[in-house]
Amino acid sequence: MTMQSKTPSETQDREEGRGWTLPTSRRGFLAALAGAGAAISLGSKVAWANGEIGFWAKDLTNEQLIHLYTTIQRIRWFERTCVDKMLTEPGYRGYNHFYVGQEAVATGVSAALKNTGGVMEADLVYSTHRPSGHAIAKGVEVKKMAAEYEFRATGLNKGYAGEMHIADKSVGFMGADGMIGPGYVIATGSAFAIRARGSKQVVVNYGGDGTYATPHFHSALNNAALLNLPFIYVLENNLYHQYAHYSYSCPMKDIAIAAKTYGIPGVVVDGQDVIQVYNAAKQAVERARAGEGPTLIEAKTYRYYNHWGAPGAKPGELGAFGYDPLAITSFRPEREVRAWMARDPVDISRNTLIHWGVLDRAKADEIETAARAEMVEAFAWADKQPLGKPEDGLKHVFVEGTVLPRQFG
Repeated sequence: MTMQSKTPSETQDREEGRGWTLPTSRRGFLAALAGAGAAISLGSKVAWANGEIGFWAKDLTNEQLIHLYTTIQRIRWFERTCVDKMLTEPGYRGYNHFYVGQEAVATGVSAALKNTGGVMEADLVYSTHRPSGHAIAKGVEVKKMAAEYEFRATGLNKGYAGEMHIADKSVGFMGADGMIGPGYVIATGSAFAIRARGSKQVVVNYGGDGTYATPHFHSALNNAALLNLPFIYVLENNLYHQYAHYSYSCPMKDIAIAAKTYGIPGVVVDGQDVIQVYNAAKQAVERARAGEGPTLIEAKTYRYYNHWGAPGAKPGELGAFGYDPLAITSFRPEREVRAWMARDPVDISRNTLIHWGVLDRAKADEIETAARAEMVEAFAWADKQPLGKPEDGLKHVFVEGTVLPRQFG
């Protein structure tokens, strides 16, 4: 990477600790990021004590807090069941870009949203090519999701979507997008439509750290800020876009600082802690619903599996190790994977609720056992569903019926 000279103002910002630091090396960048993680945690506690941000989770009922933990477990076991099937069943047709490790982000965000009422009343979510967690947290039926992943005719989208294009408008889950970029433009269009008709809905768009380098990222934030749209961009920074560390394409340690360019709030949050994610999302949602415009939330998180599929993983074990398709870049050092797994979102949420007296260990174990059984049953049901027929391939592609001729001009 070519280093560029810094302007006096940027140098001053760096010296005063306002986050404008350019990486001198990837190792240095990671060290800086580790320091940022500590700063995030400490900063949140200080801010809470000062009343600078709301600690909205304190107002949740025990049932709502248990729902957060249950959702994290359901996402975890949906994907672990899928991993094991990919590794042990040669005839399994499904595939996945796994979300394991990032469960607290989708769970915390959706807990702050309205997830019922269909597309005209529910808050809307636009996902990425890594959609399982976003969909489950929004309330999509997992049996139909499992069937869709295998291209079954009774799947969520009749077998046309696979993993990367699932959608369920009934809960406001507007769909996954295999392309890195265009989804944000569509999402801001929905936010504009909501504002135009006077609805109180908000729109959440998920993106990864690689999206910073796309023009759509900046176009979406620019227009959302100009038009004061009810739009929330949740950037899940799991450090890698495919096989490259984000420091190769982003000059900042915290991508959320880009929000300053557009005059909107930019929030950095610990994406492993569902409580912190919920607090940030709640504030952004209330702001958007009140007509105060968009927010950029950057959640620091990590995925436990490879970019795609399950290479390097073993059946029944969590995480993938020993697979480095681009050894020259030291892609995902094993100690880095293990370090992030030591701050597992499942453990953090479980320990928090036990510490608060919301759960005891037996109840927490019971929830995990139930989540695992639910997903085993869902995939078993999906296995028995009929596959799509080739002759039905063009169904649902074109609008059926007639259109009256019109003359324009």
